Amino acid sequence: MQAKVLHTCLNVADASESIAFYEQLGLERSWQFTTADDATTNYYVADNDGVEIQLSETDGRTDFDMGTGWDHLAFGVDDVDEVVESLDHYGVVKEPGPQPEADAYTAFVRDPDGHLIELIEPL
Repeated sequence: MQAKVLHTCLNVADASESIAFYEQLGLERSWQFTTADDATTNYYVADNDGVEIQLSETDGRTDFDMGTGWDHLAFGVDDVDEVVESLDHYGVVKEPGPQPEADAYTAFVRDPDGHLIELIEPL
């Protein structure tokens, strides 16, 4: 049996702001649903291959503990410098630069809720 990655779920304080951030990376809003108690709305953004990120907004929740088990989401891009320059990010964690061990050029930024985002350009 071969498993297929469908989505990653991120808790977010403001779904509109988060959707706008991920749209800047080229993802598109794909669908949404609200829980039966109307407390949580789940918005999905997807890449061209159909891999989705679920952005889960729960009424009254605006602060999240990132914990130690979660690290980052990685996105392949054509030009890391261009993306960092144009992206409405919420803090650069690692400036763009070569990562020879991975044969890549990378940078790390934060999204609106503080999730760590890695941008990867193959060398």
